[in-house]
Amino acid sequence: MSKPAPKKVVLAYSGGLDTSIILKWLQEEYGAEVVTFTADLGQGEELAPAKEKALKLGIKPENIFIDDLREEFVRDFVFPMFRANTVYEGQYLLGTSIARPLISKRQIEIARMVGADAVCHGATGKGNDQVRFELGYYALEPDIRVIAPWREWDFKSREALLDFAEKHQIPISKDKRGEAPFSVDANLLHSSSEGKVLEDPAVEAPEFVHQRTISPEAAPDTPTVITIAYEKGDPVAIDGEALSPAALLTKLNQLGHDNGVGRLDMVENRFIGMKSRGVYETPGGTILLAAHRGMESITLDRGAMHLKDELMPKYASLIYNGFWFSPEREMLQAAIDHSQQKVSGTVRVKLYKGNITIIGRESPNSLYDQDLVTFEEGVQAYDHKDAEGFIKLNALRLRVLAKRDGQKG
Repeated sequence: MSKPAPKKVVLAYSGGLDTSIILKWLQEEYGAEVVTFTADLGQGEELAPAKEKALKLGIKPENIFIDDLREEFVRDFVFPMFRANTVYEGQYLLGTSIARPLISKRQIEIARMVGADAVCHGATGKGNDQVRFELGYYALEPDIRVIAPWREWDFKSREALLDFAEKHQIPISKDKRGEAPFSVDANLLHSSSEGKVLEDPAVEAPEFVHQRTISPEAAPDTPTVITIAYEKGDPVAIDGEALSPAALLTKLNQLGHDNGVGRLDMVENRFIGMKSRGVYETPGGTILLAAHRGMESITLDRGAMHLKDELMPKYASLIYNGFWFSPEREMLQAAIDHSQQKVSGTVRVKLYKGNITIIGRESPNSLYDQDLVTFEEGVQAYDHKDAEGFIKLNALRLRVLAKRDGQKG
């Protein structure tokens, strides 16, 4: 027995061609009332046209939501992730992945506000985003109806989509007539480029793909030095100027852009099982990762630091695979956040032609003791003779093994 058609659907709507086609398709296929939700995550696009296009497509003004989520995005999602020094497969700073749970969260909130019985996204059936969106929906609203047009509709080609758009008088910009050279996802943390000219991993990405950074070769010949202040693991100021989370990341993005910092070309393993090549630009985030590790280097105990590094790959995979709202991610977050209570102070960072160098770090909570490490005469808190017993105890099992194996030989 087929499910009854939804009465009201909240669509994650960018205002672009694909989601405009989805909007009209929802009206035709299901006869549903459509509510559009457009999130401003700092993608750098003018969002007013999304409202204008939604109105032209018959959406009631009260059913159009355009929300500025930049501060919430950085404060409640990006910064908690960076407390863990999170990278996926050793390189990727998860710029796309970390935005999806916030979009899902707000979409469900709007669905509750307007009494919608379904939500809809425009992710394709081959990517990770369909998983991330839907895991978020179900974690927050277990019985919500999810509509994924790319897994449902009968369009077999790009031309079929364009024909549908023309039939329904959906505006098509000239650059959409041909195939786009690559696809882009962007927010305040990063930009991600995939597909088309980037599909062959053996071919270097053309320079025109990069949108958030100048090339390191074109960066200034003079380094830029900045100081980042931290409180409990989060950055709060640059060069003594206190900034909100979104404003701070925006400033670091510009500094990274100007110095060619934050480019990444990688082949990653998608959750659904295939490999994909992506070109990512995360200028501000790349600076934050280095600076945060610099701050932790003098404020975190060795055991806590090493345990964090062991937990991080699991934490990164949870975010990449869409499990932000899972109990295991929340458990890991609690441990990570606890570790950050003394991670406060300042870090001096040098930016130069794509490189980031930590050149100084200070903290009132520093564990660095110059008297202990100096080669000169210092406070006698360390007796060199103690090292002999320490070494012999650690060598005991190796000596036993050597004697056994030597006898066999």
